[in-house]
Amino acid sequence: MSVDALLREFGIDRALLRRRGLQRHREAHRLTPVGLGTDGRDKLLIPAAARAWLSMREAAAGDGITLQLVSAFRSVEFQAALLRSRLAKGESVEMALKVNAPPGYSEHHSGRAIDIGTPGCGGLDEAFENTAAFAWLEREAARHGFTMSYPRDNPQGYLYEPWHWCFSPLSLRERVARRAG
Repeated sequence: MSVDALLREFGIDRALLRRRGLQRHREAHRLTPVGLGTDGRDKLLIPAAARAWLSMREAAAGDGITLQLVSAFRSVEFQAALLRSRLAKGESVEMALKVNAPPGYSEHHSGRAIDIGTPGCGGLDEAFENTAAFAWLEREAARHGFTMSYPRDNPQGYLYEPWHWCFSPLSLRERVARRAG
């Protein structure tokens, strides 16, 4: 189903997308397995993000920090299924869109976004911000090209997601250039 058809299905108008400044993300097609997620299923990222994630996870382990992959690439249709599930439980579209991006607008479609957990902290839990893993990410993730996408009071209107980080090769190059200059 097309993104436009899915937006119509959920009653999401383009004015809402513009107001929140949401960007459309195309589905990545060249994906690399990066290991099992906390759900026991293999997770996929685009090759550059995969290399960066594996390097970051290894660096964290070297510092005694365990980073676990909760979520990575998601298809547009999988994103739609997440939204349908919330609506089936009686949640309003407005509330669901504070937690999940509309289909076609999730960074996970790009194959660059990851949701990170750590032992002792359930996946996708705001309490993640109180872990040593989160403190490590705040200090070190940028060195690997990752930034937290949805801080508190983010302009996109999502709830705070301390676990959601997105790889940006441009930001990595910028940081390397700044350190060299």
